[in-house]
Amino acid sequence: MPGTWLLGAQRTKADGDQADEGRPRAVLLGLRGDGGGTGAGRTGVGGAGPDGAHDPLDELQRLAETDGVDVAGRIVQARPHPDPATYLGSGKVEELAGLVRDKDAGIVIADGELSPAQVRNLEDRLGARVVDRTALILDIFAQHARSSEGKAQVELAQLAYQLPRLSGQGTAMSRVGGGRTAGGAGMGVRGPGEMRLESQRRHLRNRMTTLRRRVAETARRRERTRSRRRHNRVPSVAIAGYTNAGKSALLNRLTGADVLVEDLLFATLDPTVRRARTPDGVEHTFADTVGFVRHLPHQLVEAFHSTLQEVVDADLILHVVDASAPDAMDQVTAVHGVLYEIGARDRPELLALNKTDIAPPEWVAALRACYPDAVPVSARTGEGLDELRTAIQQKLAGTENR
Repeated sequence: MPGTWLLGAQRTKADGDQADEGRPRAVLLGLRGDGGGTGAGRTGVGGAGPDGAHDPLDELQRLAETDGVDVAGRIVQARPHPDPATYLGSGKVEELAGLVRDKDAGIVIADGELSPAQVRNLEDRLGARVVDRTALILDIFAQHARSSEGKAQVELAQLAYQLPRLSGQGTAMSRVGGGRTAGGAGMGVRGPGEMRLESQRRHLRNRMTTLRRRVAETARRRERTRSRRRHNRVPSVAIAGYTNAGKSALLNRLTGADVLVEDLLFATLDPTVRRARTPDGVEHTFADTVGFVRHLPHQLVEAFHSTLQEVVDADLILHVVDASAPDAMDQVTAVHGVLYEIGARDRPELLALNKTDIAPPEWVAALRACYPDAVPVSARTGEGLDELRTAIQQKLAGTENR
C-alpha cells in the first residue's frame, strides 16, 4: 500500500524548512467560467445560503487541510477553458509564481484534473510541486483506508491514476541514455530511460492485476451476502450522501452502531451494514457507504464498485444532506451525479436534512421548499429521528408493491 503516495515525500524533504514545521504549505488555484473542465463547481447555492455566495475553492481548502496541508493562499482566474500548456494563462502563472515565493509554499493544488504536460510545465515555472484535485482526493483516501478491502481499492485507484501519467513521461525518460548508435537506429535504439519506463509500466500493470483479483473476490463475497438478504426478504437501506454530511453519525443513531464519527472529509471508507427495525417491526438493514464529492475521481468509482454496489442494489437510498452547508443544493446535485454514474439513479430515495440543530432556520426552510418530502433531522441531538423512521417505513412499504 503506497500510503500517502503523492504528498508523503513533500512532507519530509521537498519543502525545506517547512518540514520542521510538520505541515507543508500550499497555494490553491482554480478557474471560473462556463466552459467546463475547471473542476471548480458553481459559485452559487441556488438560494440555500444567506446570500447565494460560495467560493468554489473553499472545498478544495478543506480537502487540503484534511490531507495535512496548510493553505497559504489562492488564485482564481476567470476563463472558460484551461490553457492546454499551463492550465492558467501565462500572466496568471507569473502571478502564481510570485505568490508561491511570497508564501514560501512548496505545493500548488489545482481544483481540476491536470494533464502530465500541464503539471510538468507548471512545476518548471513555479519551482514547486504541483498536484491536482484527483491526486489530492486519492491521497486522502490512502490515509483513511483501514481494512484490507479499502486499502486494495484505494491502491488500485491510485495506480489507475498513475499509469497514464507514467506513460506521459516517455519522451523525457527516453532522453536518459542514447542507444547504441549516434543516429539511434539498430539494436539498442531504446535508451535506459525508455527501458526503465517499460519496466515500471509492467510492474504497475502486474500489481493492478493482482489488486483486481483481490477486489473481485471481495465483490463475490458481498454479492453472496446480498443474495442471502434478498432470499430472506430483508429490505436494505443504503445511506448515501456528500462527504461529512453526517452519514455515520445518523447510522449510529438509527441502529446503535459504533461507527467512527469525525469532522473530516472521507473519515470512513469501509462500508458498514447493521440491522434495524421499522416502527411496525419489519426488519431491514442499513448500509453506510463512502461519502461522495464533486468530481469524484472516476478511478475511485471503478475501484469502489463492489462497495458502491450496496447502493445500486438497495431497496431505498437514504440520502443524507448537510443542511448547514451553504452549498447544500449543489451537494445534492453532485450526489445525484454519482448515483447516475454508478447506475442507481432509479432507486427510491428519501432525503434526510441533517444538522438542523446548527443550520439557520431559513436555510432549512429553503431546502424543504425545494425538496418537500425531505425529513429534517439532527443526528447529534436526535431531533426528527422518529419522523425519519416512519418515513423509511413508508418508503420500504412502497417498494414492496413495485
